[in-house]
Amino acid sequence: MEPTPRDQVRDLMKRTAVALKQAEVPFALCGGYAAWVRGAPEPDHDADFVVPAAESERAAKALADAGLQVVEPAEDWLLKVVQGEVFVDVVWRTCGRPAGTDLLERAETLPVLSVQMPVLGATDVVAAKLMALDEHYCDFGRLLPVARAMREQVDWPQVAREVAGNDFAVVFLVLLDRLGVVPEAGPR
Repeated sequence: MEPTPRDQVRDLMKRTAVALKQAEVPFALCGGYAAWVRGAPEPDHDADFVVPAAESERAAKALADAGLQVVEPAEDWLLKVVQGEVFVDVVWRTCGRPAGTDLLERAETLPVLSVQMPVLGATDVVAAKLMALDEHYCDFGRLLPVARAMREQVDWPQVAREVAGNDFAVVFLVLLDRLGVVPEAGPR
């Protein structure tokens, strides 16, 4: 039986994590799969890892040395690990800001499909997802199940402080409040 694209992403995600671990490159699972590990619906696309900006070249070398196909797209803040039709993004900037070791220090090592790996905390995952909202991408329908699933794990006042400058994110927090998903999630 042919593996599904989701199975292929899962396999590549595990292989990427193992390669980074073996090379002792600091990293954490982020994005939709980090939310999934914490109870949100499983994404239907790629997986994402974050490394400190200062470790991006070492990460690329470690992945290539592990036999993974590494592609450097036009964007200067990520690389892609490709296997057939699926890929995993390895980013070193989130929402326009370089990723630092402080972000990774807040990650928690969790089992992900039988591989122990650092996973960003729920507060950091939600804040990053909200900061990605803008006039070109503002899909509250995709974010609502994530917020519902992780609501007890998130420091909502912290998220509100971090996203206060993004009107799209602030409106989403108001929506969460009005729907009763997260009381008083909006700015104070």
